[in-house]
Amino acid sequence: MVNRIVNAIAGIFILITLLLSIYVNQNWLWFTSFVGANLLQSSFTKWCLMNDILKKLGVSD
Repeated sequence: MVNRIVNAIAGIFILITLLLSIYVNQNWLWFTSFVGANLLQSSFTKWCLMNDILKKLGVSD
């Protein structure tokens, strides 16, 4: 369950920041890059900060 929520949050962040970069300012693409880099990092290290945050909020696996 946690992994599905993390994927949903990452997808939402990417879509929102892409829209913000089109309509507000292109610097929002830096946030999009940050989300992508964190997804890549978590694939190698098997650690994700959002997983830890969700577990502390009581979301179960």
